[in-house]
Amino acid sequence: MKILNIVGARPNFMKMAPIIEAMNQYPDQIQHLLVHTGQHYDEKMSKAFFDDLGMPKPDIDLEVGSGSHAEQTARIMVEFEKVCLREKPDLVIVVGDVNSTMACTITAKKLGIKVAHVEAGLRSRDMNMPEEINRLCTDVLCDYLFTTDRIADENLKGEGVAEEKIFFVGNVMIDTLLKHKAMAEQLPLRETLGLAPDGYATLTLHRPSNVDDPQVLQGILDALAEIAGRLPILFPIHPRTRKMIQQFGFEAYFRTGERIAGPGIWLTDPLGYLEFLHLNMTARLVLTDSGGLQEETTVLGVPCITLRHNTERPITCEEGTNILVGNHKEKILAAAQTVLNRPGRAGRIPEKWDGHAAERIVEVLVAREG
Repeated sequence: MKILNIVGARPNFMKMAPIIEAMNQYPDQIQHLLVHTGQHYDEKMSKAFFDDLGMPKPDIDLEVGSGSHAEQTARIMVEFEKVCLREKPDLVIVVGDVNSTMACTITAKKLGIKVAHVEAGLRSRDMNMPEEINRLCTDVLCDYLFTTDRIADENLKGEGVAEEKIFFVGNVMIDTLLKHKAMAEQLPLRETLGLAPDGYATLTLHRPSNVDDPQVLQGILDALAEIAGRLPILFPIHPRTRKMIQQFGFEAYFRTGERIAGPGIWLTDPLGYLEFLHLNMTARLVLTDSGGLQEETTVLGVPCITLRHNTERPITCEEGTNILVGNHKEKILAAAQTVLNRPGRAGRIPEKWDGHAAERIVEVLVAREG
């Protein structure tokens, strides 16, 4: 069985790493190649993941780079079609919800190649999110739909997907976290930065709905500045967000330095996976507008405030530590106040988030395709 594994953006690497490791347990039955579309091409935000996660270097790099959604998707489809025609795979595996996920799925299916989607069935119900469109297009086409939780199963069934295509396997992102947790714990970064356990917050902020409108972004920054008066916030800044902050003239909200010296929102360059995991493990609070951190904080038992109006990962709110607040100043502050005044940490780990999701995925594929 010849498989092409597709990665395109930062979160994809974390999801694909355990799948590749599980495939390596079947050398006589699986031949696999790693295809990097190059959707995210910033070295600090992409290439470090191959080192952190022990992933092999990509066998094929499409080097598509940035552009509008249409431009990027089209370039991926054109280049990936060439790869499929040359390599003639039996199966393509896509993960997550980025443009690469949808583009490679459409391309493979039009060539009659089976496709498996890892992290299928997640739904935000927000069609303003490009990721939601990618998820819907991908799931309707795929032959194997591997889900992270029972809510995703029900979403797919409600959309008319045949039950025999749906496999509840757990969360491959958590496979990666559990494997690397001890290694991340040993890093000296927190001490180097001068941070005490439970004495700081971490932040990610990059979604267009939060950073492209100056009024919205200023409201978020006003809330964060108040929170940062109680404990420092460490912000590994996304290149897109840095650009918008400079464009709007919001630099005064931030502090920089090699060590965290008191309150404030402290900027750092993007961090590697292990470095950021190390910091999130002992944070008092995580503030984010990303998807994966909602899941990671749930497993780590760290309170998470999500700066979005909806989430495709409601299990993290129902069972985990996640609070969904939107991007209005008052709601962000109220949620932070609740967390900072509450002793201990709440939440439980969802079913099958146990570090073995990738093994289950590969077992299914070997049993049915091998």
